[in-house]
Amino acid sequence: MSDVFRLKDFDASLIADGIAILPPAEAKQTLEKLASLGIQVQTTILDPWYNKGIGGTRNDYDAFILELLSLAADVSQHVFLWGFPEIIARFVERIPPRLVLVAWLTWYYKNSPSVIRGWRSSQNACLHLSRPGAKLFPEHFLNEVQKEKLAQGKLRYMPGPTSVIEESLLCGFVGKNEQMGHPAQKPVAVFEKIILMTTKKNDLVFDPMSGAGTTGEAARRIERRAILCDESEEYTKMSEERLGVTRLGIKKSKAKDYPNQNRYREPVIAGGLFEHRRK
Repeated sequence: MSDVFRLKDFDASLIADGIAILPPAEAKQTLEKLASLGIQVQTTILDPWYNKGIGGTRNDYDAFILELLSLAADVSQHVFLWGFPEIIARFVERIPPRLVLVAWLTWYYKNSPSVIRGWRSSQNACLHLSRPGAKLFPEHFLNEVQKEKLAQGKLRYMPGPTSVIEESLLCGFVGKNEQMGHPAQKPVAVFEKIILMTTKKNDLVFDPMSGAGTTGEAARRIERRAILCDESEEYTKMSEERLGVTRLGIKKSKAKDYPNQNRYREPVIAGGLFEHRRK
């Protein structure tokens, strides 16, 4: 990644769009770059290829993931690691020292296209890790009755969200409006839930393996901000088209070039770097 990027580049893009898309780069490189700039985010989402053939395989996969987790701990309060259960399980007892295990999350989908049709083939797993004491926001999952009791000081305890996220796979006619052509694209609703659990409005989310830009779409819908990067030029372009945001280092395109861009009202500047809020 080019050294021309400075804090002002991220700042300007986040003010204008709520999202900053970086030029293609490997996740390790992007994490190191954010750390070198002193950028801290609330939540980092790591959704790598699962070393099963699609997207390539690597013999040093475990070491690769552990290094990413360690780097993510430098810039994040919370870190989510996605994968198949049998892959994710290998990291439960190998968590880097600066992180602790918060929860094992399961994304369950009934519409699995697998010929096996078993429960094993109908789920993804996600490790939720955090720095010790990192704040959670279970109040974002309260129903209206619980919210009223909380406001009255009558809520006896704060219930947390379920550890099972049930959302259908994006395939066939299911989620057709979301589908961007990425072979491993997750529904926006899946990412919304983990972002809601770990952030408040205007907090910053980081995805260095952003694929089709789903993290950016989820952050935008619930009024968070996001920094995205992917090592693929194809998927970087896919995110730009989906979100109506030009990557850093390229002259800003006109809004008409991105028909999906008009999803936010104009920002209100409320302070310095990463302290901006939207109407």
